[in-house]
Amino acid sequence: METLIKGIHHVTAIAGDPQANVDFYSGILGLRLVKKTINFDAPDVYHFYFGNEQGAPGTIFTTFPFKGARKGTKGTGEMTFTGFSIPENSLSYWMERLSKFNVVVSDVLTRFGKKLIRFEDHDGMGIELIANDEDDREGWSYGQIPEEHTIRGFYGATLYLKEKEGTAELLTRHMDYRFIGEEKGRFRYGVEGKPGDIVDIIVNPDAPRGQQSAGTVHHIAFRTENAESQLSIQKLLWDNGYQTTEVKDRNYFTSIYFRSPGGVLFEIATDEPGFAIDEEEAHLGELLKLPEWAEPSRERIESSLPEVSVNTTSYA
Repeated sequence: METLIKGIHHVTAIAGDPQANVDFYSGILGLRLVKKTINFDAPDVYHFYFGNEQGAPGTIFTTFPFKGARKGTKGTGEMTFTGFSIPENSLSYWMERLSKFNVVVSDVLTRFGKKLIRFEDHDGMGIELIANDEDDREGWSYGQIPEEHTIRGFYGATLYLKEKEGTAELLTRHMDYRFIGEEKGRFRYGVEGKPGDIVDIIVNPDAPRGQQSAGTVHHIAFRTENAESQLSIQKLLWDNGYQTTEVKDRNYFTSIYFRSPGGVLFEIATDEPGFAIDEEEAHLGELLKLPEWAEPSRERIESSLPEVSVNTTSYA
């Protein structure tokens, strides 16, 4: 049977100050700003896409930065930690680098046989770096981070829920995921069980619900190959009682959205057409790119957005 879901496509978070957001993800973490556009549902707010050189699906961490936004709080009904994949021998490098920029880092942890560290960005966004030898993707660093230590893309995502049964059923019956195992109350699911497709569920029925604002995840998007496979998933979800949006054109992919039983907003996004449709690969992220319907308002939109720049030399 055809596998319609290939893993994680992107993760979208809410952030605070736009320049601080770029400084952290491009400057400190070394991710490439592959696209600078607007939130299509709130055109006076940026939408940044950070990833590898091409902005390949499975590497893209995106943000809606609202200057002056209060900090949110982690809780149930949310994705609480985004896991990035790094080479197996890179943990010491990253602990030293993060400490250099005054990022508080955990001790080395072990989970499902992999060593990792966890920390938060300036807004409180939960991030993990998982060391492994299973990821052959190429990283990106603007030349400030040695190639052998660069982030390769996503490793996985942690969902914090009041109960897992509904979400687990959704993943395993309708989204091509399978149960991998349980460790210390963490339930792991994967498509193939490799970096880029891992979803962990932690259950706490007594925990308060998360409060979404700066430093919290807005939604997690899962990969599907193209528009045809996306429609197949949409029909499958409809046939099994899930309510999805219509297909939305996001310029660089198309999307459908729906709320998972645990409360987390899920998206199904296509791998096609990608980020090079309106910029050459060598110049991705350099200009503010607007959807066609927003071009008549470019002057107003640009005047309402604060200027931002990628200044990685400060983070060598």
